[in-house]
Amino acid sequence: MMDHNVKDWMIDLLVFIEPEASVLEALHQMRRRYIHSILVSKTPEHPEFGILTSTDICDKIIAEQRNPAATKVHEIMHSPILTIRQDKSLQECVRLMKEHNVHHMPVVDEQGELVGFISATDFMVAAEQLAK
Repeated sequence: MMDHNVKDWMIDLLVFIEPEASVLEALHQMRRRYIHSILVSKTPEHPEFGILTSTDICDKIIAEQRNPAATKVHEIMHSPILTIRQDKSLQECVRLMKEHNVHHMPVVDEQGELVGFISATDFMVAAEQLAK
């Protein structure tokens, strides 16, 4: 029987950017790595982790006609972040993402440390496996 926990479907690549970086720098990193979201590091001025997603860029840069080179990541990021524990079920993860209308969720271990990332794209792969 296949295991359906978040840990088994998450990606353990965590990509971070500083909150003071420009949105343009974040875009370059995201495009270079083919990712749709990036984690924002903690700093003394921003003591919580943040997240910046492709949806944020569409809604807060493109739609509002803001210059990504002149906009700082912390101005449009979400913080604090919504996370899920790696031992939770995929069903619980999907429910939480749907409830909060998010498509990307950082994954934490039992101590609350960031260990991975899960996105709506990962569920397409999981759904394919469920059909076998």
